[in-house]
Amino acid sequence: MDTRRRTPQWSRLLVVVALLAVACTSGGTTETTGEDGEAPTTTGGEGEAPATTEGGDEGGEGSGDVFVHAADDEATTVDPAQVEPGEGGETIITQVYERLIEVGPDGPDLVPGLATEVPTIDNGLISEDGLTYTFPIREGVVFHDGTELTAEDVKYSWDRAMTMDLPEGNAGLLADIVAETNVVDDLTFEVTLSEPSASFLNAVVTASVASIVSQDAVEANGGVVAGEVNEFLTANPVGTGAYELTAWNRGENFQLGVFEDYWGTPANIDVRIDIAPDTDTRILGLRAGEYDMMEIDPSLVPDLEGAEGVEIYSGEFLLEPIHIGFNTRFEEGSLPPEDTIGPDFFQDPLIRRAFNLTFDYEGFIAGALGGMGGTVPHYFPQGMLGYSEDYPVYEQDLAAAQALFEEAGVWDEGFTVSVIAEEGNLFEVAALVLRDSMAALNPAFEIRVLAQAEAQFDEAHASDPVPYAMWVKNSDPFADPDALMNAYIHPDGEWGTVHGMREMYQDPDAIAGLIDEAGTELDTDARLALYEELAPMLYDDPMWIIAGNETALNAHRDTVTGFVMNPLWPRPSVKFAFYDK
Repeated sequence: MDTRRRTPQWSRLLVVVALLAVACTSGGTTETTGEDGEAPTTTGGEGEAPATTEGGDEGGEGSGDVFVHAADDEATTVDPAQVEPGEGGETIITQVYERLIEVGPDGPDLVPGLATEVPTIDNGLISEDGLTYTFPIREGVVFHDGTELTAEDVKYSWDRAMTMDLPEGNAGLLADIVAETNVVDDLTFEVTLSEPSASFLNAVVTASVASIVSQDAVEANGGVVAGEVNEFLTANPVGTGAYELTAWNRGENFQLGVFEDYWGTPANIDVRIDIAPDTDTRILGLRAGEYDMMEIDPSLVPDLEGAEGVEIYSGEFLLEPIHIGFNTRFEEGSLPPEDTIGPDFFQDPLIRRAFNLTFDYEGFIAGALGGMGGTVPHYFPQGMLGYSEDYPVYEQDLAAAQALFEEAGVWDEGFTVSVIAEEGNLFEVAALVLRDSMAALNPAFEIRVLAQAEAQFDEAHASDPVPYAMWVKNSDPFADPDALMNAYIHPDGEWGTVHGMREMYQDPDAIAGLIDEAGTELDTDARLALYEELAPMLYDDPMWIIAGNETALNAHRDTVTGFVMNPLWPRPSVKFAFYDK
């Protein structure tokens, strides 16, 4: 439940907060607490595995034969069995490794990767009981060390990740659903699941942890030891992708070379990923043409909009809506002493609906997101399977909110409740918008915004129970709605258990039943029908205030050709093999 995200410059957010404060009626308090596929896929010849280096560079800044991307953080590992979802290493893994199937460049559609077909029941590659998946392996594919891909490499890669089971990695994604892996023959891999899963292909097979590594390379460099990191693979990826890592200059850059023996459409241009944590450095470098591309968020658009030679892409939405949680499962006396609510406060659906109707979505999206975002149905973000424009979405309606607060019996006496957020980013801004929205509705409604340092917030956010009644963050960028539903909506799921949602829902069994049924329904149309039934129930019985969802943004030079971006790909949601300049 730990989501890492880029953090906009605090100075820019101060401007946003100031603007919002003018636009809203102020109320409550703010406190800062102390710190305590066959399209080209990015996966790539003969020769030794690339070595980590401590210096040197290839291709000058702005070089016409090197595509230069400016990244704001550096990977800690490029081993698929070790990388944490959302961590910088996924950027490299996406380019140098491949999976059996991939998310294509257009929306959530799956395309063949190292498998020649996407398994379905119709093509006979999924058994009738939904438990066995067969993957025909592409012939003639070679790893960067020159060895040839076989089904044995696939089995080895998945078994390796589950055997290592590193705490920072994502092996549980495989282990939680995979019962058995088998090699049928050199070019046929088979996996049996512990139970039918509608999200297996979308969320598991396409994940970084399911990337295919060279068995020969691993065995020649430490092999597999349960619970232990493989130091070689940490810095020396050996995949089959369109790129191979040629150098990792610590603290400076990653260099990716076009893999000449790639099985598919070859990449067009070598890539250098410069590590540039300072935002202004990245902005100035892009404007000057030293960088070809950089990741941006809404706070950076004013610095780049209209700049000569710079194009800003604003397309699909991210899959990480910013939300504010309702918590009822906290211990008596554990809340800040100023809070006047009890554990049963948010068990009342009238109060949860009223909070949702009070929040100023328009102000948050127009101000904090610079107009580059939108509202989200509960809980189906744009771009994900199951999303529909026909689903009900909350909008601010103060008259309706007042009526609900009156019906709930809290209008006259009011209340004080604290909400925690990590300081210096959009999460704090969302909390401030909630504070001002509630105060504008009724001065007796006090929202105390506790802006915390990252370490302190993470500690509270990871606690069970969470010692606060409300908190703000963004959702994990899941690739399939079943994972999202189980994490944030299911009464017995991750946050359902932490927050006590079973006691909050009016009909928890009905909601759990629909989520469970949709999670095992392999017929997409039937699955969508279940989500269509679920959406209005979640609207009427909300477990979150979904402040908004950011538009996927990218800034690049106008010399870049072949640009494509898909939020379902790991951050920064690009595959360099498509690009040229």
